[in-house]
Amino acid sequence: METKPPSHYSLEDYAFIGLVMFVTVIFAWLLAPYFGAILWGIVAAILFEPMTRRLERRLGGRANTAAALMLMLLLAIFILPTLILGASLVREATSLYNRIVEGQIDLGGMLQQILTILPERLREMIGSYTSMDFETLRREFGSGIAGGLQDVAGRLLIVGQGALKFIAAMGVMLYLTFFLLRDGERYAELVRTAIPLRPHLRDALASHFIVVVRATMKGTVVVAVLQGFVGGVIFAALGIEGALLWGVLMGFFSLLPAIGTGIVWIPVAGYLLATGSYTEGGIMIFCGVFIIGMIDNLLRPILVGRDTRMPDFVVLIATLAGLELFGLNGFIVGPMIAALFIAVWNLVSDAKNGLIQAEAPEIPAPGVDPEAEAEAQAHPG
Repeated sequence: METKPPSHYSLEDYAFIGLVMFVTVIFAWLLAPYFGAILWGIVAAILFEPMTRRLERRLGGRANTAAALMLMLLLAIFILPTLILGASLVREATSLYNRIVEGQIDLGGMLQQILTILPERLREMIGSYTSMDFETLRREFGSGIAGGLQDVAGRLLIVGQGALKFIAAMGVMLYLTFFLLRDGERYAELVRTAIPLRPHLRDALASHFIVVVRATMKGTVVVAVLQGFVGGVIFAALGIEGALLWGVLMGFFSLLPAIGTGIVWIPVAGYLLATGSYTEGGIMIFCGVFIIGMIDNLLRPILVGRDTRMPDFVVLIATLAGLELFGLNGFIVGPMIAALFIAVWNLVSDAKNGLIQAEAPEIPAPGVDPEAEAEAQAHPG
């Protein structure tokens, strides 16, 4: 006899739904201290799962070996260089701060050089928009930069001083990444079957979301690393102090569309021109426009793709909001939430326009093999 679903929910049904939500919230609260480690583990698994599957096939189906080799590759290419870069950045930021404090680098004097060569009318305009005189502005500029460098060094040192917590978070990330690389398909299937959506809507949403996340993260990380590296090399070649620090800053600001690396190299080029270093300033402008800038213009469309690329204004707002809400992890969380938002509304649009199936596909009766049934219909008798 066919069983029909109930026309309304009972008190017990609502109690069960409440229990599911309560347990889920409590579990999320439990994992909150390792939110960053879990996030990076999931993102790494999403990005490198296709490579792991190809490696597994080449190794004859040895899933453990393939996942372990991919994890060692991630350690060698990404994690260890990042740790070395962080240590070098602490040393350089601390050294620059000490030189500023000792007067070896006069940032206020640099600003004064720029102000003195500005046209009189422009200086009057600057003075009309600030209540400070140029001497006060010079002191504030120098102390502000010094304070910023001290804050950068201090934050990085805090990570180093909390070594135990950092090592634990790193261990959680690597451990999670290994299992997701090895058994990611099985876990993804468990999640898909648990999501209370119609299968065709659920699968379309998951597929679109993963494609957008992979494309966005690949474009973001690769472009940021290349722009930061090239910018740091150019700064070092021009003999500019703190090339490593400026390179890291350019890599970070490259995450922000419309702002980008120009927030670093344009003021430096302006300073070089203002202080009479016309050759260095011209080289900086040329490299900033035609080398650093072109990395973004050429690579991002290739890595992201035109069909999956989110609008620049969405990426900018999502990244800034993510950084504000989630700290450094926000440059991933923000675009991921934006990608999910776009995936959901693209799904709504496709369903409305009839581009995806409007109703759930027919489910075969228990005990009936769909392939055998199709074969029997194709070859009767």
